[in-house]
Amino acid sequence: MSNFNSADIAAFKDVWVFCEQREGKLMPTDFELISKGRDLANELGVNLCGLLLGGEGIEAAAKELGGYGADKVYVCESPMLSVYNTDAYAKVICDVIEDLKPEAFLIGATNIGRDLAPRCAARLHTGLCADCTHLDIDVANYIQFLREASTLDVDGQKWDMEDRNLKMTRPAFGGHLMATIICPRFRPQMSTVRPGVMQTQAFDEAGAAKTVLEKVDVKLDKSDIHVDVVKIEKAAKKMVDLIGADVVVAVGRGISKDPQKGIALAQELADVLGGVVGASRACVDADWISVDHQVGQTGKTVHPRIYVALGISGAIQHLAGMQDSECIIAVNKNASAPIFECATYGITGDLFKVAPALIEAIRANKAAK
Repeated sequence: MSNFNSADIAAFKDVWVFCEQREGKLMPTDFELISKGRDLANELGVNLCGLLLGGEGIEAAAKELGGYGADKVYVCESPMLSVYNTDAYAKVICDVIEDLKPEAFLIGATNIGRDLAPRCAARLHTGLCADCTHLDIDVANYIQFLREASTLDVDGQKWDMEDRNLKMTRPAFGGHLMATIICPRFRPQMSTVRPGVMQTQAFDEAGAAKTVLEKVDVKLDKSDIHVDVVKIEKAAKKMVDLIGADVVVAVGRGISKDPQKGIALAQELADVLGGVVGASRACVDADWISVDHQVGQTGKTVHPRIYVALGISGAIQHLAGMQDSECIIAVNKNASAPIFECATYGITGDLFKVAPALIEAIRANKAAK
């Protein structure tokens, strides 16, 4: 660690992504972050590297990362890394970063990522922006993002077009504001990124074939680990997979006169469409539905083929989590609800009357085929 100085910015180069694996299988978040990391690395004119930790044989999974844009994957292999352990992973990651000095390090905001990232940032004496929903380096790209996603007078601002800091944008104040954070004085610039917000690039076979795999000498001793993982028990509770769903039928405050009936209608509509049920934050806060159904800035970000919004007014925090859906169908009694501005199809009416009619029409259409 003697030659490591997080304030010596000129010594740092390349964009890195922590590639999470569980039981030897890469997580979807890895491919999202590698895809986004590729864009950032291109803007900086540097390499994109994956960092993969795991037990014996984990190297076999590394090649796949190249298909999404990784130039190189550093593989840290040890029996002590086969199961996630904060002490072991933080020690190995910090050792590698201190040796190779990346300028940006992205981690998925999963349960593991949220545990690991702050430990690493503290040891490396650098900053960490948690739960990011947008990342930019190129200032022109960042200005365009602000123009589309904010009410700021971007043309009236003075911009340093040569600024090469990573601009990390995240929800703040309970999702009521968006804040962009930079880390100009220390490296690496660290960010945890919310799963589902970055678009995964198409897999490129040629990219996978030319990826360089580099095995890292892991210096890890039993004395470095202060907690033993005795047993892993998976929770039996089934969580809804909003991020991977093709169709999402979401409910909002409009179900308030009969929440149970509203959710039942949404479930019935989701079933006939082959989808899952989502919800706005208002429904979760009111305890009508569990938090794993929440869509929005403080929930999950989704990109389904069809998004049906039942009784959702369209607050900016909710729109941020679903506005990139391919087809948005909105049902609301209020004809001037903001949701209609981004909807592909809008129906002004009572969801308790419209949803059963939709269900009936879809069933009739299926029966006729």
